[in-house]
Amino acid sequence: MKKMRLVCLLFALPWLMAYNGCSDDKDKASVNESEVLLKYLESDGGNYINSAYCPAIVSAADVRTTQLAAPATQYIIDLRDTTTFKTLGHIEGAHNVALGELLNHMQAMNPAPDTYSRIVIACFSGQTAAYAASLLRLLKYENVYSLKWGMSSWDSVFATGKWLANTSNSRAASFVTTTTAKGAVTDLPVLSTGYSNAEDILEARVQDLLTTGFTPATITNSTLYTNLTGHYIVNYWSAAHYATGHIDGAIQYEPKADLKDSTYLRTLPLDKPVVVYCYSGQTSGFIAAYLRILGYDAKTLLWGVNGMNYDAMPGTKWTAAEIKQYPYVTGN
Repeated sequence: MKKMRLVCLLFALPWLMAYNGCSDDKDKASVNESEVLLKYLESDGGNYINSAYCPAIVSAADVRTTQLAAPATQYIIDLRDTTTFKTLGHIEGAHNVALGELLNHMQAMNPAPDTYSRIVIACFSGQTAAYAASLLRLLKYENVYSLKWGMSSWDSVFATGKWLANTSNSRAASFVTTTTAKGAVTDLPVLSTGYSNAEDILEARVQDLLTTGFTPATITNSTLYTNLTGHYIVNYWSAAHYATGHIDGAIQYEPKADLKDSTYLRTLPLDKPVVVYCYSGQTSGFIAAYLRILGYDAKTLLWGVNGMNYDAMPGTKWTAAEIKQYPYVTGN
């Protein structure tokens, strides 16, 4: 009898293993990562992207004041390439970190990031830094800010070829005042990090986007205007500013209100790129990063409306007065 039970057990074992294996696969497949992540970001994650702290931008004047009064309380990260950082110059005390290494750098900091009252991310124009700061903020690095206008605001040597060359009225005649309705409600994008825990999904997504780089998250107005209907264009302005004129076909999404699951987030399509634009490309850098975390093919419009309809735009304008001519250093 014992022998018979043993034979039966041996016969049944492969079936039990197969069943358990299928059960595990089914459990994994049943986890909708984007749903899990969105719920976390809008609750435990603090709903940062719709909060008063987005965008988290600090002016060159504030950075300089802290640099002089309390330098030990501020940590500056410069994302520009090493050659530019060393030869053209940088803010004294800044740490040169490649975008793809940013999260590793933050995790290895000693003392820890929360030791500082402010961590400032700098780049050429403020747009890459905004994207990076948004990703770090989503990971609850709540003292991270991007440098407004980037290094272009620190000294004129950094503004040459950047903000000084990229304000334009080239699309002024193409702006319209007609209203375009939001899209139909659809599903969230599909994520496949392999994790089921929201924090793990988020960290994996952040690292992936940092490694991929900023370029895939950007689009120029010249590229956009070759195929306006091939993109879902998000005007991230107030309704009043939208009414003054906008890109033809752009849809107005109220800042801090319309990109929630309870409002209009799911009106963003999955079958075409989502182009977000603002005044300067800095706020849209924060928003595009958030949408890409969720899996949307989102892109920030470089230079914003400053680069298209400068004279008529209602919002934040770059001017030469933004250049503070603060001291900087070269070398390491």
